[in-house]
Amino acid sequence: MSDTPRTPRPARPEDEHLPAPQLVGYGVQHILAMFGGVIAVPFIIGGVAGLEPAQTGLLVSAALFVSGLATVLQTVGIPFFGSQLPLVQGISFASVSTMVTIILAEGEGNGERGLRVVFGAVIVAAVVGLLLAPVFSRVVRFFPAVVTGSVILVIGLSLLPVAGGWITGQEETASGSSVALAAVSLAFVLVLSKVPMLSRLAVLLSLVAGTVVAAIFGLTTWNGQDADLVAVPTPFEFGAPIFEVGAIVSMTIVILVIMVETTADILAVAEVVGTDVDNKRISNGLRADMVSSAIAPVFNSFPATAFAQNVGLVALTGIRSRFAVAVGGGVLFVLGLSPVLAAVVGLLPLPVLAGAGVVLFGSVAASGVRTLGKATYDGTNNIVIVAAAVAFGVIPIAWPEFWGAFPQWWQTIFDSEISAAAIVAFTLNLFFNVLLPGVPEEPSGLTAAPALEVRPDEVEVLEQGGTFRGGKPGDG
Repeated sequence: MSDTPRTPRPARPEDEHLPAPQLVGYGVQHILAMFGGVIAVPFIIGGVAGLEPAQTGLLVSAALFVSGLATVLQTVGIPFFGSQLPLVQGISFASVSTMVTIILAEGEGNGERGLRVVFGAVIVAAVVGLLLAPVFSRVVRFFPAVVTGSVILVIGLSLLPVAGGWITGQEETASGSSVALAAVSLAFVLVLSKVPMLSRLAVLLSLVAGTVVAAIFGLTTWNGQDADLVAVPTPFEFGAPIFEVGAIVSMTIVILVIMVETTADILAVAEVVGTDVDNKRISNGLRADMVSSAIAPVFNSFPATAFAQNVGLVALTGIRSRFAVAVGGGVLFVLGLSPVLAAVVGLLPLPVLAGAGVVLFGSVAASGVRTLGKATYDGTNNIVIVAAAVAFGVIPIAWPEFWGAFPQWWQTIFDSEISAAAIVAFTLNLFFNVLLPGVPEEPSGLTAAPALEVRPDEVEVLEQGGTFRGGKPGDG
């Protein structure tokens, strides 16, 4: 036997320490997987506000800077802040439509003032979310496998159209070159996944290889010719925030939606990692999310949230260490301080990212299916819960304007696939399994099965709260 001391296995899988080169490699892999998403929001808002290219570039750098800080806080954590899970934080897409509405309400030519109104609304709404975090955390015991599985499945399904959009770009149909780049990237991921020494870096290597292929055929674009090497974000670059009641109310609704999505992402990554998540960790994660969102406007950025696509990367690679993601957060922070480095990463063509995204996002959906397999369906109404939750989650994916005639607050909530699925699954689980457990004496064809016997120990766990792990407490 060897006398070499063995590194003790951590009590929690997410606490695994890896050699420095691996931490950097896996961290960069996480950043490349979400880079397109984190810069999309500032580009959209900058365009709506009518900003100059240099000002839009400032928003992009600020988004990277804030995302890096938020990721480090979420993964490393300090007392009361941070779930200490491998979650990458980025700028939330859920806030885009509301921020656009606020800016446009200021009228043409008032884009910068509209930005200041957005920043004021985000600050107040995030503080409200910070105060509500402990309340949100206490609902974790009502998220059994049938709820979390439905939400994780919808998360994966909602991300797949994003990959398609990366291929088509601004066009309605995909070009042959874009499909070819995506196919090259996908092929690299699939082949490298079969190589034991390279499988865990398959996504990173495929993105690099795809970018090299794109460069050879002249399909990359360099936008860093006027970029500075170092540029520290200036607080309130566009002026002091403006606080308007209507904008604050609208943004508070958005923040509540973001909190639902973050809770779902925390539970999703916990399921993938195979770790315990109680209401304290949920609360710490939400507080980190909210304090990052409150600070973001100071540095000219927008609400932060956990990025679901990186949950797929954790599932695909099996790298569960939160420290790898923390290193990725450090990389984001550096990119936010160096527009030149951000432009280098920006060479990555979106179709190349889409090829890897097909596997990443599909992995999230597959994780949801696996979680649903842990729920009990015989003698329960759980099949109805899954059916309704997935249906409401798919509606905004298949018909983006489905809720267009409804009030704005309704659209804000149910136009988000994740929040719609989470709210429906959570509510129906309360109705069927907590308030009225079991099935009627003459169930419908959907639920016809022997009646469910609720054990006293399950009732006790639900009443006292508990720890979520792989569909516990209860299987729905």
